[in-house]
Amino acid sequence: MSAQRLIDYIKDKNILILGFGREGKSTYNFIRKHLPEKYLTIGDRTTVTIEDGNVSFDCGEDYLEHLSNYDLVFKSPGIPFVGVRYPETTEITCQTDMFLRFADCTVVGITGTKGKTTTSTLIFRMLKEAGFNVSLIGNIGVPVFEDINKDKDAVAVIEMSSHQLEFTRTSPHVAVMTNVYEEHLDHYEEGFRGYVNSKLNIVRHQTENDFFVFNGSQGLKEYIDESTIKSETIKVYEEPDEFVASISMLNNNLRGRHNRMDIGFATAAAKAMGADEASIRRAIEKFEGIPNRMEYFGTYAGVDYYNDAIATIPQAVLCAVEAIGNVGTLIIGGLDRGLDYSDFEKALSVLPIDNLVCLPETGHNIADNLAKIGCRAKVFKVADLPEAVDRCVEYTEKGKACIMSPAAASYNIYRDFEEKGNHFKQLVKEKN
Repeated sequence: MSAQRLIDYIKDKNILILGFGREGKSTYNFIRKHLPEKYLTIGDRTTVTIEDGNVSFDCGEDYLEHLSNYDLVFKSPGIPFVGVRYPETTEITCQTDMFLRFADCTVVGITGTKGKTTTSTLIFRMLKEAGFNVSLIGNIGVPVFEDINKDKDAVAVIEMSSHQLEFTRTSPHVAVMTNVYEEHLDHYEEGFRGYVNSKLNIVRHQTENDFFVFNGSQGLKEYIDESTIKSETIKVYEEPDEFVASISMLNNNLRGRHNRMDIGFATAAAKAMGADEASIRRAIEKFEGIPNRMEYFGTYAGVDYYNDAIATIPQAVLCAVEAIGNVGTLIIGGLDRGLDYSDFEKALSVLPIDNLVCLPETGHNIADNLAKIGCRAKVFKVADLPEAVDRCVEYTEKGKACIMSPAAASYNIYRDFEEKGNHFKQLVKEKN
């Protein structure tokens, strides 16, 4: 049993569970299930309360300053390590790293700035249609320890963020990198280079028997010597082959150039695993879309509403506007993470949309810059999402679309993009 090999590895180590969100709690429950008496420490910026006599707590603003006290640190993905120092005797790991090292099943791993959830879901559906014993786990919302005891003949499709890959020492059998754009720059001391280097751990440890699927249009030469990649490389381009072009037309939930690329990534990965084209086609035909990703959720007063809360970078917003078309109103704005919006502002200034509704923080900055360079759309600066929806209801022309596609993270107001997306849908329904 693969879980037992992992337990054997950690049972005698002094362990810190760093961060007690979804993954931290999953790690705690996993260890407690297999090592009920083991002494553990939980570290978090906020106070953690748990009834367990074999747990101590290291909580507060200085919770990252005592890592040298531990042999093994299970780091939660959302905790940035900029400026954090620790000795070589302290091993930093995460669930993804341990799963790749100790699970018996075959792993298909997917990373990328955008498209990884759609691509991961499509690969899962394609392999399922082809008869594989397959599960979909990881950054998509299911901690991987909840699926670590899969049999050797099983397949785990794992969505992997840069944070989960930062400390991995093993790569999956099939690795997919959809694309890389500026994001999460506040998490890495080297900025964008550090972000990309973390993602490249998905391929660094592959062997000659593995496969690496990536965006051939972007290339990776600036960050990795492709001649050092041992696995078989498969490049996917925006101009699809005949098969991908044909299946991309089958489902309106997968419209747009970016979704066609995701279909290309998924098809290449599924074929590398041995899936047949008929199964791949059925998966595309049945695909029902993913919440918060160009999610159409209703027509109200003649206006089509779309929730695209997952679009946290400019490129994703522009893809959504192009794919949906006939956009009357676009809502943007969220947490300022230091991204460069100058090219985005130029694109917004000429987009064929009527109204641009701008939320704090980034939206207000963009609105101010658009006032200087000019914009064909009517620009509104609003205080919050309820006011934004009021503007949408008032100004969006009947027969057109309204999209919330922020081009920024949601953490300045909301717990995550899902909470923001759900609030948007709720407000639209309440105000119509």
